[in-house]
Amino acid sequence: MSTRSRAALLSAGAAVAALTLSACGNGGTSGGGGNTNFVTGNNGISTVSKGKRATAPDLSGKTIDGKPLDVADYKGKVVVINVWGSWCGPCREEAQYFSKVSKAYEGKGVQFVGINTRDTSTTPAVAFEEEHGIDYPSLYDPTGKLMLRFKRGTLNPQLIPSTLVIDKDGKVAARALEALDDTTLLKMLKPVLAEK
Repeated sequence: MSTRSRAALLSAGAAVAALTLSACGNGGTSGGGGNTNFVTGNNGISTVSKGKRATAPDLSGKTIDGKPLDVADYKGKVVVINVWGSWCGPCREEAQYFSKVSKAYEGKGVQFVGINTRDTSTTPAVAFEEEHGIDYPSLYDPTGKLMLRFKRGTLNPQLIPSTLVIDKDGKVAARALEALDDTTLLKMLKPVLAEK
């Protein structure tokens, strides 16, 4: 293995370790440093005005059911991304609200997609979704590679759970770094859905 390969591997390992250490917390805020163009409100939701949003990275792969999924296929809809793990207590708390809101907005220009991370197999992830009535697809991302595709200084999922709202143009409009209830989830979703 070359020195460069070893350095890249160590760098990737450090990034995954950082995600692991910050995982499943009680939320928090992040300024992201520099000129990020986003504002974190006192409700823990960070937003970016329509003209200054970053394009969401490639979020594609296999779902926990083994089916192919590419979030880019939902362009034209508002996409709610929820990063979760079956092992995460706050994820269990918020699951009922995501199930409720996803069902209420079905067929109304909104698509929910989960990103299941750090589960060592899909078995507990599938059981989690069945237990909590989650009907929307979840990408299987056991090592956090999808989370690492978000550029630094953008609204990125830094904790587990994290929730992102991607606008109809495929750009990241809002982020929460904590477990959400239905009221807070709708505070993120409704303004983006109302955009023309």
